[in-house]
Amino acid sequence: MRTLKALSALLTYPSEGLITALPEIAAAVEADKLIGRADRAGLLALVAHLKEGDLFDRQEAFGLLFDRTRSLSLHLFEHVHGESRDRGQAMVDLIKVYEDGGFTPTTEELPDFLPLFLEFASTRAPQEAIDLIAQPAHVISALAERLAKRKSPYQAIFRTLLVLAKAKPDKAALAALLAEPDPEPDDLEALDAAWEEEEVTFGPGATANCGKDGLASKLRQATRLAPGMDAPVPTPRTTIHHSGSRP
Repeated sequence: MRTLKALSALLTYPSEGLITALPEIAAAVEADKLIGRADRAGLLALVAHLKEGDLFDRQEAFGLLFDRTRSLSLHLFEHVHGESRDRGQAMVDLIKVYEDGGFTPTTEELPDFLPLFLEFASTRAPQEAIDLIAQPAHVISALAERLAKRKSPYQAIFRTLLVLAKAKPDKAALAALLAEPDPEPDDLEALDAAWEEEEVTFGPGATANCGKDGLASKLRQATRLAPGMDAPVPTPRTTIHHSGSRP
């Protein structure tokens, strides 16, 4: 699905490459008949927002929004597992899914990074892609609501993902997520509390439901890519580096 590639690119850290790709991204959005008029307008408004102003300002705003605030983390498993041991096993399971799909990321981001996850989904057949992005629907919905509260143009990406997924988020899971702290990026004390390291649980039951068969349920409870618009060609094997740092 070409639109998923476009959404993945829009969620990456603003760069000269992304700015150069914006006309192509806008064309992909305008060509997708599955996106309603309001959602298309929201995405095009985000494209216009990224085109305007100083690139450094866009980068700073992106970092404050998605890197500094845990409640807006673009790492899917952050919203469920935090820093617990379960998250590590969930990462391993997701890497296996990428490998089985012949997907070779060209990034060193962690596998649960949402733009990377969308990049993988964009290489799948349409129904498989829809099924994939529907799994973390309540996480996507919570992010959409938090971004809407901040009047961020990035909310359009998450609204569009929910439309494309054709999925209604689990109400209880969504409510639980929205009940968690959601501090503003300039509230340093609240940010410190939100990022306080969680206890890592060991022993019996510590890795329950973390096998490959539980991947879908983990996503329901719960990937940076160069912003070119052409889907990568699948290869037989995948090598993924475990590093979530941004240059």
